[in-house]
Amino acid sequence: MSEFYFMNGKFVEAEKAFIPVRTHAFLYGTAVFEGIRAYWNDEEKQLYVFRAKEHYERLIRSAKIMYMETPYNVEEYCDITKKLMAKNNYKQDAYMRPTLYKSAQKVGPGLFDNEDSFMIISNKMGDYIDTSKGLKVCVSSWRRNSDNAIPPRAKVAGSYANAALIKTDAHNAGFDDAIVLDEAGQVTEGSAMNLFLVQNGKLVTSTKTDNILVGVTRNTIIEIAKDLGIETEERAIDRTELYISDEAFYCGTGAQVSPITSIDNRTLGDGKVGPISKELQKLYFDIVKGKVAKYKHWCMPVY
Repeated sequence: MSEFYFMNGKFVEAEKAFIPVRTHAFLYGTAVFEGIRAYWNDEEKQLYVFRAKEHYERLIRSAKIMYMETPYNVEEYCDITKKLMAKNNYKQDAYMRPTLYKSAQKVGPGLFDNEDSFMIISNKMGDYIDTSKGLKVCVSSWRRNSDNAIPPRAKVAGSYANAALIKTDAHNAGFDDAIVLDEAGQVTEGSAMNLFLVQNGKLVTSTKTDNILVGVTRNTIIEIAKDLGIETEERAIDRTELYISDEAFYCGTGAQVSPITSIDNRTLGDGKVGPISKELQKLYFDIVKGKVAKYKHWCMPVY
């Protein structure tokens, strides 16, 4: 059975979905996108798209930064997403990538006189990172691009060359991923996911103005931690704080909640997944599958 994508206002078979080679977004990285997950609840025989509304709200904000006109409002984006998932008839966890892109067939980096197009691709997807064990990570020699260069708060396709270099060099050095500093040497996030530390029973994470992508999953973690009675402190983080924290974990649509047990070959805690990371991870996986009534409004049913 063929999978379907959504392109230029209609559903098309995946093998027939193409963009011309002169497409501006391909030549210059001038696209903004979202990564959205859907989770299969086998007991309910239901597929839940997690926090679609918040993802599309962020897509629209990214579009504004990149001089893009959005063709749909949030409700219309959600409806298209729901129809695409149903058309693909997924009965397992899945991933979708909505992309708004500059589609003019021209050479030259300008965003003016450059029409916008929209598409969603999707596929079946399990874990992007092994979330069952602690990750071994390093501090990258690469720096995060800044708000006055390619703003990380906008999810711009071209900026992920930065993430690609960070991820690849960490992998080649024998690590699972990396933590990235900004030009001032302050901690930002992971290669393509947000970072939380645990210090004395409290979560610590970089602020929204510390050259990070303000993550939907990040916001989810802060909210559910509060409901569990766990405080979150948003502030600037020094590199050496990484080494003396009790626990650490990544979070993001791809990473979900991924505990870290080693940073720059320094063991965190006792070298095992910490209790707060484990508690938040368990609750998160229940929430995204629509198993927790309090948070079910975050889960958009497909069927």
